[in-house]
Amino acid sequence: MADESRVVAASREVAAPAETIFELIADPAQQPRWDGNDNLAEADAGQRVTGVGDVFTMGLTIDAKRDNHVVEFEEGRLIAWRPSEPGAEPPGHLWRWQLEPIDAQRTRVTHTYDWSELSDENRMERARATTSERLRASIDRLAGLAEGG
Repeated sequence: MADESRVVAASREVAAPAETIFELIADPAQQPRWDGNDNLAEADAGQRVTGVGDVFTMGLTIDAKRDNHVVEFEEGRLIAWRPSEPGAEPPGHLWRWQLEPIDAQRTRVTHTYDWSELSDENRMERARATTSERLRASIDRLAGLAEGG
């Protein structure tokens, strides 16, 4: 399988300011509220991401924990992380959120799942199941929260 097929993305316009949307993404405690994969169960409060190098811990619905290593960050615009089992090196997949303000009240939101560097065969089936429709579900849920619904 070519690497190009290992990058999945979805995008849409959200009727909310980029700052409002970004707060819902950069605060891990908020992420289970909008997760379209129904994979995230909980995260402790007080882990708000502030830059590259931050690590936040998330509880999954499969009763496991993940450390998420922030590898890209621009306040209010971009955040990306590589998940791993606690204390382990990330196995090679990345979740990215990009926010592009259209105007003061509208933002283009793009969510990307990149598993082009994933080499762990045990994770391949789940990676393949992460479709643009699932990414779009996360954006749609996020939009509902950010737009005040």
